[in-house]
Amino acid sequence: MLCDICGKKQATVHVTEIINNQISEMHLCEDCAREKSIQMEQQFGVSDLLAGIADLGTPLGEKTKEELKLKCDNCGMSYEDFKKIGRLGCGECYDSFRKNLVPLLKRIHGSIQHLGKTPLKIVKEVKRKSEIDILKEKLQEAIQREEFEEAAKLRDKIRELEKKNQKRKEER
Repeated sequence: MLCDICGKKQATVHVTEIINNQISEMHLCEDCAREKSIQMEQQFGVSDLLAGIADLGTPLGEKTKEELKLKCDNCGMSYEDFKKIGRLGCGECYDSFRKNLVPLLKRIHGSIQHLGKTPLKIVKEVKRKSEIDILKEKLQEAIQREEFEEAAKLRDKIRELEKKNQKRKEER
């Protein structure tokens, strides 16, 4: 299949655009795709996307006084600058803009806690360790509430899981 733009080279990139609920497909060669991506970036940059998402909860043109004052004490970046650039200035910006970043990150990622990926080989081991950690927390809470029978049950369960883990390690 030849490129839809130049009609000379083999199409290796396939782009689907949806504009006003109209779907159009383009088959592009590498050079035309690169040019098209530059045009798209000029029309609609990542910083514009972030700024738009950041403003979702705010009526158009309305900025709170608090948001206008928000600045990072470490690097001096303002929240307005972050919305324009699309990147934070330093690690402390996360703390400075936390109130605004938490809902933004939740909208973008669906969560505010990074879970990451775990290799399939160790998924079960990680789950067991997580289960043990949760049981240890419950054990501490039971001890604080002076529910010693519950604490003893939790202790026994933890020991049982730790023995299973030890056996699996020895089998390897």
